[in-house]
Amino acid sequence: MYRTWPILAASGARASLRLESEMDFGQLKEALESQSYGKVADICDNLMLQVAADGVAFQDEWPYSIHLLGHIYADDINSARFLWKTIPAAIKESQPEVVAAWRIGQRLWTQDYAGVYEAIRGFDWSPETCGLVASFAEVYIKKMFQLLSSAYSTIGLLDAARFLGMSEEDTANYVVQQGWLVDASSKMLMVKQQAVTVDQKLDASKLQRLTEFVFHLEH
Repeated sequence: MYRTWPILAASGARASLRLESEMDFGQLKEALESQSYGKVADICDNLMLQVAADGVAFQDEWPYSIHLLGHIYADDINSARFLWKTIPAAIKESQPEVVAAWRIGQRLWTQDYAGVYEAIRGFDWSPETCGLVASFAEVYIKKMFQLLSSAYSTIGLLDAARFLGMSEEDTANYVVQQGWLVDASSKMLMVKQQAVTVDQKLDASKLQRLTEFVFHLEH
């Protein structure tokens, strides 16, 4: 008995997973359809370990782009990087979506904040991945906003727009909704400081990198 689940092939046409019964992608499909994206990485990891232990040849049909994006969504770039290194070269060459998914991971790895948005927008994502990518983008914007709120009391509108991946107009509207003030004449934003809760841990290295990036933009 074989289980099938359509995925997008490199050519843009649909292919089917035709693997042994051990390769049941039911949980993964359910997680994607219910937008439970935080579960994707664990589901893929567990299934990969299972089929590898059973000796199933899975590489040619594995949904690597979804697996990579699952780790990226979970903010586990180390695991995404390790997975990328294990992907056969032939897969990387024949499936552009896999490369596009890792491009997001690369930008995160190098803390190229603006580059993350470019990587997201620079590819026409398949129906299987577009919801996951869109949800990650929303989460990433919120994370960057929280980082800016923690690091600055004032910041230029253009700089904030680069960090949030928005136009200056959309950035102004977004931050005003969060309680920030906008000085239209100087195009400076006055940050509303957020209360630091027990669960909110500030990463000093990220704050330093953020400061260096803004300095680079301004000079």
